[in-house]
Amino acid sequence: MTEQEFLDGNAVLVFNLSLRLTGNKSDAEDLAQDVLIRALRALPSFRGDSKASTWVYRITVNTWKNRVRSEKRRGFWKTVTLGFYGKDEDGEDEVRDVKADEPALDAELEKTEKSSHVQKALLELEEDDRAIVVLREIQEKSYEEIGEMLGLPQGTVKSRLFRARAKLKELLKPVVRA
Repeated sequence: MTEQEFLDGNAVLVFNLSLRLTGNKSDAEDLAQDVLIRALRALPSFRGDSKASTWVYRITVNTWKNRVRSEKRRGFWKTVTLGFYGKDEDGEDEVRDVKADEPALDAELEKTEKSSHVQKALLELEEDDRAIVVLREIQEKSYEEIGEMLGLPQGTVKSRLFRARAKLKELLKPVVRA
C-alpha cells in the first residue's frame, strides 16, 4: 500500500473518530494530523494481520488517550461541539450538524440541546469507556473490531460497554423527559 492510498482510505475515518473523541474541530484536526504522521511512519512495519482501518483506529484511540492523560496532568479540559465532518457546496471541508428533512420549528434547538447533553455526558466517562462507546455507537464498529483496536477480549468490550451505557443513562437522567 502506498502512502497516498493509505491517506485516501483513512484520513476521513481518522478525522471523524478524532472529532468524536475530542469533541471539537481544532483538537480533532491536531489529533488527526498527529495520528496520520505516526501511521505513515509506521506503515512500512504494518504486517497486515488486521485491516488497515482497524490498525489506524487503534493508533487514533491510543494517541488520543495519551493526550487526555497529558492534559489531565496539566489541568486542561475543554468544551465541546457536536457535528460531523463533510464537504460544503464548494467542496471545502467543514464540520456541520445533521439536519432532518422537515424538522419541527423547535426541533433543531431541541436536537442541539440533546446533543450537547450527550457530549457532556460522554466527556464525563473514563477515556477507555468513552472510546468504546464512540467506536460502538457512533462509528458502528463490531465488538470484535473494537477488541482488535483496543487490544481487549470481546467479553471485556461488552462488559465495559454495558457499564458505560449505564453510566451515560445515569448522567442523562436529569435531562431526559419521563
